[in-house]
Amino acid sequence: MNLSEMRTRVRRDLHDEDGANYRWTDSELDRHIDRAVRELSLAAPREAKATLTTTAESRDLSLSSLTDLVTVEAAEYPVDKYPHSYVPFSLWAGTLTILVDEVPLSAQPVNVYYGRLHTLDLSTSTVPPQLEEVVATGAAAYAALEWASFATNRINAGGDDVGRQYLTWGQERLAVFAGALAKHGRHNAVRARRLYTPAGPAADKGTPFS
Repeated sequence: MNLSEMRTRVRRDLHDEDGANYRWTDSELDRHIDRAVRELSLAAPREAKATLTTTAESRDLSLSSLTDLVTVEAAEYPVDKYPHSYVPFSLWAGTLTILVDEVPLSAQPVNVYYGRLHTLDLSTSTVPPQLEEVVATGAAAYAALEWASFATNRINAGGDDVGRQYLTWGQERLAVFAGALAKHGRHNAVRARRLYTPAGPAADKGTPFS
């Protein structure tokens, strides 16, 4: 599901499908979708792997090349072992330090397994299909809550109570979103791997409730 399709999905949840009289502009919904995708990424990031190389007389590796980094899950060194040799590591200020007894030689490969932000745009999506509904729920919740926060200063076709209704509905959907993030979060994921120890915390325009 690309961004345009996700936007359509969110409008359906919000009962905002009258193209001649949208309550939310595309850019507004895109902002809420982006926020929901980022929240999803923090809970269940996109899995990625990169090979970094050591420098002489140092256990430190810069993480600056890992774009959209959310978390580091594991460091593998050396990389030619089976089973894989995961080593303890520490993280500080964009640097990963492998906690090994012997200082690595220069230009030695280290595999870094990490989580990164998901992408959702007009042509690309890395959001797993089973989590698209989670993003739509979060985006709709944020949109409804934003509308509610400004409702007192607007003339609403739905009546004076529309702001309160959006607030209630948005809060309910936000709770569902938070629950889904907790359920699908990486801390609840089961991975088949050897244990390693990081050195730190790694029509008539309706409303969605009509």
